[in-house]
Amino acid sequence: MRSLVALGLGGVLCAAPAHARPGLPGDTTPALARVMADTTARIRFNIPAQPLSSALRDFARQSDLRLQVDAEAAASHRAPAVSGTLTAPDALRMLLAGTGMSARIVDGETAFVTRAGDGENRTYAMTAITVVSERSRGYGAPRSMTATKTDTPLRDAPQSVSVVTNQVIADQAMQGMADVVRYVPGVTMGQGEGHRDAPTIRGNSSTADFFVDGVRDDVQYYRDLYNTERVEALKGSNAMIFGRGGGGGVINRVTKEAQWAPTRVMTFEGGSFDHRRGMIDVGQGLGGSLAGRFNGMYENSGGFRDRAALERYGVNPTAALAIGGRTTLRAGYEFFHDDRTVDRGIPSFQGRPSRAPVTTFFGNPDLSMARVDAHSATATLEHQAGGLTIRNRARWADYDKFYQNSYPGAVNADGTQVSLAAYNNGTQRTNLFNQTDLLFGLNTGPVRHGLLVGAEFGRQDTHNRRETGYYNNTATSFAVPLNAPTVTTPITFRQSATDADNRAEATIAAVYLQDQVTVAPMLQLLGGIRMDRFDLDFHNHRTDEDLSRKDVLVSPRAGLIFKPMESVSLYGSWSVSYLPSSGDQFSSLTATTKTLEPEEFTNRELGFKWDARTNLSFTAAVYRLDRTNTSAPDPADPSRIVQTGAQRTTGWELGAMGNITDAWQIVGGYANQSAKIVSTTSAAKAGQRVALVPEQTWSLWNRVQVARGLGFGLGVVHQGEMFAAIDNTVTLPSFTRWDGAAYLRLTRFLSAQVNVENLMDERYYPTSHGNNNIMPGASRTLRLSLTTRR
Repeated sequence: MRSLVALGLGGVLCAAPAHARPGLPGDTTPALARVMADTTARIRFNIPAQPLSSALRDFARQSDLRLQVDAEAAASHRAPAVSGTLTAPDALRMLLAGTGMSARIVDGETAFVTRAGDGENRTYAMTAITVVSERSRGYGAPRSMTATKTDTPLRDAPQSVSVVTNQVIADQAMQGMADVVRYVPGVTMGQGEGHRDAPTIRGNSSTADFFVDGVRDDVQYYRDLYNTERVEALKGSNAMIFGRGGGGGVINRVTKEAQWAPTRVMTFEGGSFDHRRGMIDVGQGLGGSLAGRFNGMYENSGGFRDRAALERYGVNPTAALAIGGRTTLRAGYEFFHDDRTVDRGIPSFQGRPSRAPVTTFFGNPDLSMARVDAHSATATLEHQAGGLTIRNRARWADYDKFYQNSYPGAVNADGTQVSLAAYNNGTQRTNLFNQTDLLFGLNTGPVRHGLLVGAEFGRQDTHNRRETGYYNNTATSFAVPLNAPTVTTPITFRQSATDADNRAEATIAAVYLQDQVTVAPMLQLLGGIRMDRFDLDFHNHRTDEDLSRKDVLVSPRAGLIFKPMESVSLYGSWSVSYLPSSGDQFSSLTATTKTLEPEEFTNRELGFKWDARTNLSFTAAVYRLDRTNTSAPDPADPSRIVQTGAQRTTGWELGAMGNITDAWQIVGGYANQSAKIVSTTSAAKAGQRVALVPEQTWSLWNRVQVARGLGFGLGVVHQGEMFAAIDNTVTLPSFTRWDGAAYLRLTRFLSAQVNVENLMDERYYPTSHGNNNIMPGASRTLRLSLTTRR
């Protein structure tokens, strides 16, 4: 739908200040009905007769429109029922008929619904309408909440944010987070030992900097995309929004929610390496105040590597309840199960990936597996009270994760044998978080303020246990021929003297304040500060030792935005984040580490953002990210630890996403970065380069609609060479991979899609976990899908 205004998926409509007017001085934009007269896309509307304010809320949910409503005027009118397949202009005309209300566009993104005939100088209070639009906006994403916790145009966020929309995910048949970050400049995905997502963002690796709808999701597992509306990557440290960690940035999944607009989509996939997958997404309004939705997925597939197997499934029902015209309650539950072969790839030899066949499994595949069962429940209550928005979001999650692996170590000097090792690890974690935000606007003379005041409370209870594998019940290392490394040798798992067996209880309490200041139409400021109290109690079951630490973390943020024109912004920003010495997974705390100060991450960034058209944006950023307070051996006494270690990442990046024309969509980016140890740490000497940080990466995906029912996609991904580990002894070579797709609408309700990954059948090695767990890229892979929509 070519909509008049741009509502970002997952966006919250922000209240306009009390002095907002239906048009800007000199604005010649005609009324909404006339501007939208050429919009011919038809939408199924189901809006019952009700008060006008409630009817406009339903209209906003079922269309792409962002609305601000004159609350006083709307409260005195009722709207007729509007039902059927209509264009958005026709539906809005029917709702406003006889009410004395009209609509006017302010900036191409926001429509003000006010009394007909009001002049520009009239002052009135506007009520924000909070909705999440389900109408597809293609590859573009003009707005986001990830960068500021408020519904903000991306061009007004003074930090680099990359968004991968649901349409991009579907068009490329993406299977997981590793596929997503190919199109996020400055981010690479580590191998994660074959059982977890492990991104490196601006030179800082983590397995915990994942969020779901802004709430922490930090257990180690592979995340699926079946219920994901879009993925947003905020790059650069920023604890003011997300709290501890996030040294290089964070990745936030925005999930699909219940909507009043009908959704009925089923997709079936099949393809190379026994790929079999099905997804369902159904939902609709159940009257004027209640909506429901169900997302589900089942997959049972193989893989291009020998003995690879995967079974996973997920169910995610959600509901939404509109209480009156100003309150919305949303709730959801998800169960996700993933059971797969753990595959840690191939070893290196003489500083490069070995020439072992890319499909060869190293170790005992029968004893290498990972399983996760994840339950989660969420509830979000949002209330509008005049110019104040009150939002409370609670999330409970319970994770049961176990993995076991037999994997390769070093190859001997003559390249004939490789050593194998094994271990297993179990983690049970229960998370409970609650976030409360107050959003409101006020004026101090000509200066406008958009204020966010919030608090977050959480508790995380984690149990960890690791066991070492003993081949033939005796040896922790087992040599096998390099040309025949797949074995069935028995392995006994039991605890060694250093294996973890512990419980960690983390308690989090935080308050934060943010002010988005409009000094003048061309100048905006952003300032914020967050204070976290992070308490950790750690019990070592092996020694019966109890340890604890308490951290008070104060994380500031500042940004300046200069807008020479409405569609262009130039910005500078500075932000800080901290990571307590217990690490991001609380897996170890000792008498020594409990005394260490948190690591500090500081991001400095300059950037440019340009919305070339409503659904096409270009971005550029240059940055420096410093990591300090890292542990290092004391030069005078190597048995002691000092916190003099430091790392620095510098770089610049470009991004593009959206519609070049109505028929041509793109998403892509370029990153040039250098991540080095600048002061010796416990892991590396000064001057060494950080692992999995290529100097250059770039990607570009194109989808072109050549006819009404026929489209093609073509993409390219390039990754420069990079080191496999911090010791800089093994290099992963650069590669360029081409992908393609074709899209065919068979009937009104049925479409087919073919995706080919690695068109040229390139042999390449995209990632690793250390020097001897190098994952080859898949050979040419074909996937066919059928999708029905009603």
